Amino acid sequence: MQDPLKDLLKELKLTWMLDNVEHELTEAARLNRTQHELLGRLLTGELEARQARAIERRLSLAKLPEMGGMDQFDWAWPEEINREQIQHLFTFNFMTARKNVVFIGNVGLGKTHIAAALGREACMRNCSVLFTPAVDIINKLAATEGSERFQTTLRKYTRPDLLVIDELGYLPVDHLGAQLLFQVLGKRYEKASTIITTNRIYKHWAKTFANDSTLASAAIDRVVHHSETVVIKGDSYRMKGRLETDR
Repeated sequence: MQDPLKDLLKELKLTWMLDNVEHELTEAARLNRTQHELLGRLLTGELEARQARAIERRLSLAKLPEMGGMDQFDWAWPEEINREQIQHLFTFNFMTARKNVVFIGNVGLGKTHIAAALGREACMRNCSVLFTPAVDIINKLAATEGSERFQTTLRKYTRPDLLVIDELGYLPVDHLGAQLLFQVLGKRYEKASTIITTNRIYKHWAKTFANDSTLASAAIDRVVHHSETVVIKGDSYRMKGRLETDR
């Protein structure tokens, strides 16, 4: 036998209410809940379920690496790290101000871990996020350069509220790649926040941009103008066991 109420809930795509209405009606009768209380519980449950699905969808689209949160970060390992500065980033004031964040340090010091944790928390805060290695941006833009798909590909990197560019400068980039990367940074300038992890200090960024000092200076200008730089120093955490054995 059809239930008109359930048919309406199904038509309106109120899936949580559809799945839970019988239970809530039974509980309302048992506990003498008012109609307002019953309606409030049903609507609250539906809203929370939708918010949970939205978070799952944003996390899926973000392409974040499988890493733990900051509760699993070893603050004691780096020789130099500004814990207070990093913890303040999780207020996300930098995103409100459309500022960038640049993590500079050698490999294995947790730059990607922190950047991914920020990306995950941004998803929880209703922000669109994309995590991508720098080389992937270059390769995907280069593959569509000169075609009708180029602008669509470019928007993939310019549209998110937060773009996390990982491992900038780790691999050599030709002049076309440098120009393509600059386009992404330029179009995001003062419009949306970008997080960058890199092993190169700013004065060596010309190597990142195909040894083109002019292009590198222009990129630095757009990244650093409204940004916060986080410098982390020390040995790679991946060498932790070996180094501790040698000491």
